[in-house]
Amino acid sequence: MEPVSRSYLWEVRLRRTLFFGLTLVTAAAATSLLLDVLEANGLSGIEVVGLVLFFALFTWIAGALWTAIAGFAVQLAGHDHTGIDSRALADRPLRTRTAVVMPIYNEDPVRVGAGLTATWSSLSRESEERAFDLYILSDTSDAKIAADEELMWRGLVARYGESRVFYRRRRERSERKAGNIADFVRRWGANYECMIVLDADSVMSGHALVTLARAMEAHPRIGILQSLPLPAGRETLFGRLIQFGSRLQSPMLSAGLAFWQVGESNYWGHNAIVRLRPFATHCTLPRLSGRPPLGGEILSHDFVEAAFMRRAGYEVRQIPELSGSWEEIPANVIDYAARDRRWTQGNLQHSRVLLFPGLHPLSRVHLLTGIVAYASSPMWFALLLLSSLLSAIEASKKPQYFWPGLQSLFPHWPEIRFQEVAVLFGVTLVVLLLPKVLGASLAIRDRVLRRQFGGTAALCVSLLVEQLFSMLLAPSMMLFHSTFVAQTLLGRSVSWNAQERTERGVTMRGVGGIVGRNSAYRVDEPCQPRPAPAAHGLAPDTRGDCTALRAFRVEPRRRRYNADGFHTGLRGAATGAAAPCVLPTAAQRGLM
Repeated sequence: MEPVSRSYLWEVRLRRTLFFGLTLVTAAAATSLLLDVLEANGLSGIEVVGLVLFFALFTWIAGALWTAIAGFAVQLAGHDHTGIDSRALADRPLRTRTAVVMPIYNEDPVRVGAGLTATWSSLSRESEERAFDLYILSDTSDAKIAADEELMWRGLVARYGESRVFYRRRRERSERKAGNIADFVRRWGANYECMIVLDADSVMSGHALVTLARAMEAHPRIGILQSLPLPAGRETLFGRLIQFGSRLQSPMLSAGLAFWQVGESNYWGHNAIVRLRPFATHCTLPRLSGRPPLGGEILSHDFVEAAFMRRAGYEVRQIPELSGSWEEIPANVIDYAARDRRWTQGNLQHSRVLLFPGLHPLSRVHLLTGIVAYASSPMWFALLLLSSLLSAIEASKKPQYFWPGLQSLFPHWPEIRFQEVAVLFGVTLVVLLLPKVLGASLAIRDRVLRRQFGGTAALCVSLLVEQLFSMLLAPSMMLFHSTFVAQTLLGRSVSWNAQERTERGVTMRGVGGIVGRNSAYRVDEPCQPRPAPAAHGLAPDTRGDCTALRAFRVEPRRRRYNADGFHTGLRGAATGAAAPCVLPTAAQRGLM
């Protein structure tokens, strides 16, 4: 690999200096305002602890703000010259072979087969489709599901040929998903230059698969190239709101992450392409000393593999502008939280990896932010408790207008600094809301995207609805995450179960059980009401970028799957071959 130029290294350092500098300056300015407010009547020890928590948490949200601003600038400019230009890769012939691998564990074979059919049908229309093979890597323990998996595989073989579609079921299922992929790398990895990793709910267009492979050939320094999977396919109100927020904000945030992370980005474990030789040589996961949950097998393997790949001298990058990458999210808040329970334990394990020798400083930042993503919830909770305690203490105090020993005709009035409070409140609102305003302005500026969101008025109404939803969801997730962190630190480990992917809502009785007892709850079949037509801006009708999914239709309410089309919109889609494909076109991930 050729060494990078000094000008490139200088620009990367400048970007990161600006990002971290502006983030810390923003947090310091907000904290100084709070200090001015608190020290007006003397600073107590409890208030000092609160200031420290406030600075740490404000740094967290300020980082999201400056990432959004960077992404906004990049999207206005049209392209980041240090990134991967997917347009320059068009028509580049592929000289190497790529394996598309999907590890599965007790998943619904019909659902998996529908997604694979959509992906492979789209790939079959690409000129370079012969450069790809498909591997279904099963760790399924249920014999009946395994038999259905084989039937699903045979159907794919009958349609696409046995020479390019393979199925393997492990008998010894060690190390979960990471072990499943490692087994593939050991047995078949030498036959391919790269592998594209899919989750059981992933769908990718043929164009996206080919572009990823072309990018790896054109840039041999890259070890991992991460696409931006956009959540799609949900019909519950919860799912629709999450999808809307992700569609609006994630392209901008992802462009911002790529701007300051450059070749030290992160890997999210799926919808990404990995160079196999360095992965096999350098990315073997260690077994952490001690017992789970903080010891044993590493659950959140993707961050660690990215750190090891970068330690080996290969870049880890994102490709924000690449469309045609999707995934599903949990359909309700209970399943959403259950998924976060596993991620909490996996990310807290990264505290054991942070000090591994040789890691790039930004890799350590990624590991730390993964930890803070969940540890910030108990920090917010502690800050709320401290503020409540301070309010109770102040309310119980008797005002002392004349200090003892001081002879004065004028009383000492308690001081309230209204101006500083108002400025701090305004700064906080800007930090929290400006990223959403910037994302919405980019959508309004794009005529095609604006139409997909139902027009400017519908988009603005939907943005207000989504903001209200976020305000209601945030306290619940804070309590969930605080509980998960406490359970992990107290030694309660998670079990390895298949993720719930069905389209189910939650009854009010179920929600009441969670809120009231945090233990017993009831999850029923879909009961979520459809949003009113006035909120149709929540349903971007992106008909122009869904070739890959025209063969994948899911009707969750009837639990039926066929090969007519894939519908996720509020406006409905008629059954039959002419059914419109309603899908967003970009990425999911935010700051984390």
